[in-house]
Amino acid sequence: MTTEGFRQLSLETTHGVEEWEDSGALVQRSVLPNGLRIITQKVPATRSLALSWWVGAGSRDEDEVSAGSTHFLEHLLFKGTAQRSAFDIAEAFDAVGGESNAETGKEHTNYWARVLSEDAPMAVEVLGDMISASLIDPEEFEIERGVILDELAMSEDNPLEVVHEAFQLAVFGDNSLGRPVGGSAQTIRAVERDHVWDYYRRVYAPSSLIVAAAGDVNHDELVEQVQCSLQPTWAKELEEQRVPRPWRSTQGSWSSACEPVRSTRHRHIEQSHVIVGGPSMRAGDDRRPVMSVLLSILGGSMSSRLFQEIREKRGLAYTTYAFDSPYSDTGAWGMYAGTAPERASEVEKLMQAELEKLAATGPREDELARVRGQLRGGMALGLEDTLSRMSRLGRAELSGRYFSVDAALARIEAVQAEDVRGLAQELAGRCVFTAEVVPEDRA
Repeated sequence: MTTEGFRQLSLETTHGVEEWEDSGALVQRSVLPNGLRIITQKVPATRSLALSWWVGAGSRDEDEVSAGSTHFLEHLLFKGTAQRSAFDIAEAFDAVGGESNAETGKEHTNYWARVLSEDAPMAVEVLGDMISASLIDPEEFEIERGVILDELAMSEDNPLEVVHEAFQLAVFGDNSLGRPVGGSAQTIRAVERDHVWDYYRRVYAPSSLIVAAAGDVNHDELVEQVQCSLQPTWAKELEEQRVPRPWRSTQGSWSSACEPVRSTRHRHIEQSHVIVGGPSMRAGDDRRPVMSVLLSILGGSMSSRLFQEIREKRGLAYTTYAFDSPYSDTGAWGMYAGTAPERASEVEKLMQAELEKLAATGPREDELARVRGQLRGGMALGLEDTLSRMSRLGRAELSGRYFSVDAALARIEAVQAEDVRGLAQELAGRCVFTAEVVPEDRA
């Protein structure tokens, strides 16, 4: 760890175990000869651990043939292996009072579990078996197709999800980054079992895998358990054809030229839901702390500008906030509000006005101090949760950059009012993308 609390994580095989301390907790890291990375954090006074297997691929890695495969695999890996049925997998965690689930993102997939530390060998073995020996059974495939279609239909009934998906499509266009993570009903109906199988064999290779764990964990024992959990044939086959998988490109930049886009969708709803925003910086941009502060000032809490202006002063919305979606090479940011249809245009103008005010004068010193405290407290509270610590480790590996807690806090503290004002000016000066979900009887 450097004096600044930053560590560049190497993809090269480690001889021995790298280790360092972060806020009184020991972090250890190994890179196996086949490229699989294992990172752990020993948290004192805990009796459980959060464990995750991360795959460095998500929905944006799909092509037209494999579209929907990432989401399909998130479901299918729980449906059985050569050694375990779907019931065996579920029962293994239920029998020890643990929990297990998965999530799909645009650039990663994550299979996780939380168990007592004494049950860690079981959790590692079951998840490792799922990762390396899933059957992708044809009958189960067709059953799960129906389940996923029902899940997508449920999302279509949720206007908040619909407006966020519409916004991503407006900003990034009709490509794998702009389309929904879970796929569409059309792609899920079209994808074939062999396409998903080929995607699974191509993407779920050791060099794409990360194991992260936080809590009452013994690193050396976990490394041994991980190696034993993977099916030997799978590991050997994929190691022989392995091409080292580097981290994603970090050379992306903001697009300077674009045409304003408004995307409108109609649903059987009472409220209008609107997002105003545009392109943003990539996840590894050095100004990420400035963006965090800016978003918190705009719409990160009940004391934020959007909440105070739109809800507290004018009573125009129950919910309003600011957000961003950073990726390895690009990003998107936006301001959201749900409001009465006849007030949607007014709310949209108010959101833009708040950004323009921030661009014109910057934040007040009391705002800056409050947001620093908010972000500092949020990070500290997150450290109380082993799932949050585990996620922090996994995301560090995905990005190749590890910041200690102290370093991350120092980056927030270093943000000045002029930094926020400058970024607000840049955002306000770019073209506007708007997504809205409105009642069907509205034009």
